Amino acid sequence: MLDTLITNKTRIKLLLRFFLNSHSQSYLRNLENEFDVSTNAIRLELNRFEEAGLLLSATKGNRKMFYANTEHPLFPDIHNILLKYIGFDQIIERVVRKLGGVKKAYITGELAKGNDAKTIELLLIGTDMNEEYLTRLADKTSDLIKRKIRYTITDDSKEQEFLAKHPEAFLIWESI
Repeated sequence: MLDTLITNKTRIKLLLRFFLNSHSQSYLRNLENEFDVSTNAIRLELNRFEEAGLLLSATKGNRKMFYANTEHPLFPDIHNILLKYIGFDQIIERVVRKLGGVKKAYITGELAKGNDAKTIELLLIGTDMNEEYLTRLADKTSDLIKRKIRYTITDDSKEQEFLAKHPEAFLIWESI
């Protein structure tokens, strides 16, 4: 769907990289290796995003680090569009909210790093979750969003240990 609206693949990769996880930062050469796209194509898109105020930059050593401007008025809208593109809205509605016992849900893995991936990796924190039901819901949702869902369940006591091993993880849902 998104690739129909935005035909430039590098632009889509940059949107996912910076606007899916707002804590994501990167520099030109790293993006070149990550995307396997020429620095010229990436530089052009980075400059466009920066000129539009969607990306900000800061120099760290000899690197110009780019990151999303979360204060930009369009940031929430772009973030929500990407969540829908990836299918997180479906995951949250069909898997997390209907399970009971879920306190928090994190995205980990490649998507948390801002890379498009065919597998969505979730960390669910809580107790008394029906894993059989979770598996059925994850399978149905996978069919809907055309992405595989892999999940890990743990309780509060192991949350910090898991997050220390997966610093890219970001919170997508928390019970109130």
